[in-house]
Amino acid sequence: MFSIVTDNGSDLPESFLKEKNVGCMYLSTILDGEVINGKNKQLPASEFYKMLSEGAKPSTSQINPEDAKEFFEEHIDETDEFLYIGLSSGLSGTVGSVKIGADEIMEQHPGKKIEVVDSLTGSLGVGLLVWYAVKMRDEGKSFEETTKWCRDNAKKVLLAITVDNLFDLWRGGRVSKSSAVLGTLASVKPFIIVDDEGKLQVTKKLRGRKKSLAYLVEYMKEHEGSRKDENYENVIMICHGNVPEDAAYVEEMLGEQGYKNILIGNAGPMIGTHTGASLVVVAFLGDIRD
Repeated sequence: MFSIVTDNGSDLPESFLKEKNVGCMYLSTILDGEVINGKNKQLPASEFYKMLSEGAKPSTSQINPEDAKEFFEEHIDETDEFLYIGLSSGLSGTVGSVKIGADEIMEQHPGKKIEVVDSLTGSLGVGLLVWYAVKMRDEGKSFEETTKWCRDNAKKVLLAITVDNLFDLWRGGRVSKSSAVLGTLASVKPFIIVDDEGKLQVTKKLRGRKKSLAYLVEYMKEHEGSRKDENYENVIMICHGNVPEDAAYVEEMLGEQGYKNILIGNAGPMIGTHTGASLVVVAFLGDIRD
């Protein structure tokens, strides 16, 4: 059986990774020159967001080729085939680094196969691809078939995203300062998607938090298209920074629409550094990112 690997940009709960036997590489979160979250140290989300609320200004560091090589070397005897599904190349250079490391490992270990899939998404969007890969693996689908499905469907994973404070996105380098100032003055709650290049795009501005949360579900209903039955039968994912009540509100709205299998997760320090505590994301299968 082949191994599935992701990174902490997927925001999948540790319990899911352990239960489903999914490997994980770690981008690092750094504060005052010290790694506060990474391979050897996982900082609870609650502690991280408390630090943010007290004025901490962390940064993040991508996985480098040596990190990737070290991971595969540690697990090289477990299987002959590895499927890595990683954070969007539009958000991080990690996928490129893992590809370099994987190519070197395959040269050193003939007969080993490592496929690197650029998810072209982030957070539980990556997690959703991993969830389907696990499902296919456990159903007996082949390494090649599962890899192809993930590549073919990367752009079919859609994210509906909102944050309460545009300054969080500005500090994370995701919107301009002028946009943050104007949006905050107007009490705007941005609606954000991930485009086909795997980059964040603000596509709509809504007034009021409840309206912005409700629009996450509205957008999903408008864009799931031919994948509606799959979403009903399988899973929808909700990710939040440190606003469990908002995630619960979105879950309730999805439940009213008939969605039963909903996985809720926290955005960890790596994603949270760039989005802040108010992040809420809905990840689902759809037809077109727009």
